[in-house]
Amino acid sequence: MEEVQNSAIFLRPRFQLEIAQSSTVVLEEFSKVLKEKSCEYPSKFSDGHVAIDVPVKQAHFWSPQLNVEVISVTDSSCLIKGLFGPKPQVWTLFMFVHFVLGFLFLCFAVVLYVRVRLGEAYIMPLMLLIFIPLLWILLYFLGRIGKGTGQPQMEDLHQLLIKIIEKA
Repeated sequence: MEEVQNSAIFLRPRFQLEIAQSSTVVLEEFSKVLKEKSCEYPSKFSDGHVAIDVPVKQAHFWSPQLNVEVISVTDSSCLIKGLFGPKPQVWTLFMFVHFVLGFLFLCFAVVLYVRVRLGEAYIMPLMLLIFIPLLWILLYFLGRIGKGTGQPQMEDLHQLLIKIIEKA
């Protein structure tokens, strides 16, 4: 088993595993382990995709979710692609705030341009054009803090994945 991980700087780390096992066998093992009564990890299955959440008792706002895609390479091998990220609700909230800030940045840039061309006072739109990128930077660091908060749970999910793969 060979694991390839990307840089740790990303907010949504990815990895790949090459397995000398068919994708059908690996997906059956995922299903068997995650649907056991003793398994406390909620999961969802869709074709070759598996989404695994942290146990409900341990979940918090920054809890990660592991999305796994099992891709068949040959009849006797497969590629497992994993993506750690926030739950879809948290990711959607962050993206919505980013889009709103981007829209406001463009609006204030237009207001600044118009005020400069008309020779009117432009201090307020200029201050907002400086303030909005600072909010973007703040959002980035909030995401990094959230990732750090969810790091132990990310490691637990990764260990669960390795355990399932070793059984297959």
